[in-house]
Amino acid sequence: MGAVSEFEYRYNMTIKTFPSHEEPGFESAEQQETVWGRKWGCDNDVGRLRMVLMHRPGEEMKILDPSKRLEHLGSYGDAEGQTWYWRGDKIHTMEEQQEQHDGLANALRAEGVEVVYLKRCAPGKHKSIYTRDSCIGVKGGAIVTRLGPIVRRGEEAPVTETLGALGMPILRTVHGTGLMEGGSFVWLNSKTAVIGRSSRVNEEGTRQVEEVLNAQGVELLRVDLTGYRLHIDGALVMIDVDTAIINPTQLPFWFLGKLKELGIRTIEVHPDDPSGVVNCIAVKPGRVIMEAGASKHTADALDKLGIEIVPVKYDKIFQGGGGIHCSTSPLIRDSVD
Repeated sequence: MGAVSEFEYRYNMTIKTFPSHEEPGFESAEQQETVWGRKWGCDNDVGRLRMVLMHRPGEEMKILDPSKRLEHLGSYGDAEGQTWYWRGDKIHTMEEQQEQHDGLANALRAEGVEVVYLKRCAPGKHKSIYTRDSCIGVKGGAIVTRLGPIVRRGEEAPVTETLGALGMPILRTVHGTGLMEGGSFVWLNSKTAVIGRSSRVNEEGTRQVEEVLNAQGVELLRVDLTGYRLHIDGALVMIDVDTAIINPTQLPFWFLGKLKELGIRTIEVHPDDPSGVVNCIAVKPGRVIMEAGASKHTADALDKLGIEIVPVKYDKIFQGGGGIHCSTSPLIRDSVD
């Protein structure tokens, strides 16, 4: 072999002088702030909420047609073209929905939360208001999901554009045949998360999310939802570091035992509660924004545990298929460990 040239020698010495560094890790506060401008993401569902992604109802709502009543379903929709559906008995006007959405956004701002909106809405994608489903905040960034039905496919692109404009790292985009919707993802604590598998969330989508979480030292539990239930947030939402509000009829017995094993106490919704009560969001440990009208039974149970309720009217939007939790996608939360 010939002698090393002067160029090769200088090249090698340069690389040795400026080596690669694995540590500190990507998710560390130091690296997040140095490379990405701030510490992004979430490792829990109850720490003080700093930034949330929302979408105010707009022109896309004009796709809703009150003449297309599906009597056998007791709702409205385009069953043939698969372009839209509305689950409630009445399609409320865009102005009525905007009023309630603004009320929720203002309640969040009053709690010190930075509300950011989608840069745009995909044409006709009236479910875009439910931003929870299209991205998941995890340690150091976000996972962009892949929505299940045709009526929602296409919401992913505006979310990706918005996160990019914010400077938030995207750690994974669910791809291939994976299906994943954020309403079926819950942080139980910083080391444990759960996904509710359903017609909207398959094993391939779950596996792709699990890859990201496992790299961060997080265990992922799988709960198979019953029947045609879509998302786990209709049955379980964390409201304090050790407290969840649940509908036990929609969760398997083994999982209720797992919650107890993890030291999570549960508050069961009362039959008198409006259906959107579980679908709430914690803005800090023990303080939640919740659909107005919780029964005295549930309100008293929360009060006894020191849980504060900020009531917000959201019934008109809920009839479209999603509540307060569905309409808010946390991008930054404080850790609670």
